[in-house]
Amino acid sequence: MRILIAAVAVVMLAGCSTPNDLKSNKPTISSSSSKAPKQYALCVFPKWQEERSTSTMSETEDGYRLIVATDMMTDEVLEIVKSGNGSRVALYQRMPWAKMVGRGAIEDAVRRCL
Repeated sequence: MRILIAAVAVVMLAGCSTPNDLKSNKPTISSSSSKAPKQYALCVFPKWQEERSTSTMSETEDGYRLIVATDMMTDEVLEIVKSGNGSRVALYQRMPWAKMVGRGAIEDAVRRCL
């Protein structure tokens, strides 16, 4: 019984992912925008909230970070960084090849707001 509990715990921990875990992978979308980071973030964030109410937005040293996460793992991270007169944008996704609820709309919002 103890072995079973230990095995379940290991599997659950292996499924956890943080924003930094996702950023270790290549971004799904990498682009630039003529919009300032705040302007771009305020364009994308309401669209993300419509699709996934768990979306959050926070200010960073040089821009903004938007996150879609559950209690156990981070699914999407959008990094928006000041670059010249606009922004550099990078979307990181957990399992980008997997079809997840609302994923198409989340990617679409990133592209439409550029």
